[in-house]
Amino acid sequence: MMNSTLVSYFILSAYFDTGVFKYLFFMIVMLLYLLIVGSNLLLIVVICMNRSLHEPMYLFLCSLFVNELFGSTGLFPFLLVQILSDIHTVSAPLCFLQIYCVHFYGSVELFTLGVMSYDRYHAICCPLHYNKHMTSSRAVILAVFVWLYSALVTVVMISLSVPLQRCGNTIQKVYCDNYSVVKLACSGTTVNNINGLVYMFTVIFALIILILYSYVRILRVCFSACKQTRQKAVSTCTPHLASLLNFSFGVFFEIVQSRFDMNGVPNMLRVFLSLYWLTCQPLFNPLIYGLNMSKIRIICNSLAFGKRM
Repeated sequence: MMNSTLVSYFILSAYFDTGVFKYLFFMIVMLLYLLIVGSNLLLIVVICMNRSLHEPMYLFLCSLFVNELFGSTGLFPFLLVQILSDIHTVSAPLCFLQIYCVHFYGSVELFTLGVMSYDRYHAICCPLHYNKHMTSSRAVILAVFVWLYSALVTVVMISLSVPLQRCGNTIQKVYCDNYSVVKLACSGTTVNNINGLVYMFTVIFALIILILYSYVRILRVCFSACKQTRQKAVSTCTPHLASLLNFSFGVFFEIVQSRFDMNGVPNMLRVFLSLYWLTCQPLFNPLIYGLNMSKIRIICNSLAFGKRM
């Protein structure tokens, strides 16, 4: 038996020997990380530097892009080190730090997407009262609340996981996550389970209901409104809906892999599915919003044209 006082490190068993191809994987992951950092940083600068974009919708987008940088930075440098390493271990403090980064990122992402759906509901269904209900200062307050609340709930989750006695130190993934660490516990995890259920049935379900309510109302307006209103709804809601679905699919893949036996699935596919929500979402968001939001696209094009001149 191995108790928590003896677990000073964890073994990441999902890594496999790739031989000389590890340098190819390293370059691919490095390129992906640079693309994520560059694209998100570009849009953050564009939104911050242009006063015409200091509107609630773009302030929420700025918060979303900052979160993509945070989440990818909590994962990619760690992956790059592990890819080149022959021994795939991580110290317990670093593992819990990564758990904090990953779960904090997921919480901020879901909260921000939920708030953005409510913002789109007001913009499309109540356009005459939108500027009264959703001001820039209120958008900043909501964004700050999302970050502070996510930090709080993640700290609570970590504080419940760290003291657990563990009967092993092998995590069957390529990065640390809370569920994998809690599964190693040989002491009672009742409090952890209650905390997870309370969070799921209060916060997560409330956000899902908010998102569904917002889009049901938006669809009702689209069916009864004129062509111009429908076009506006499609142009503003398509990127958000695509981002929401992409994130939901990624989280679904991760939950399925964590809760069910996936030994029959090829190891490479299991690794891809577990990393999808942390690697594809940070690149997907700046691409889908940068290409579909007309104001951002026009400003980015003008900046590129100015550089060529």
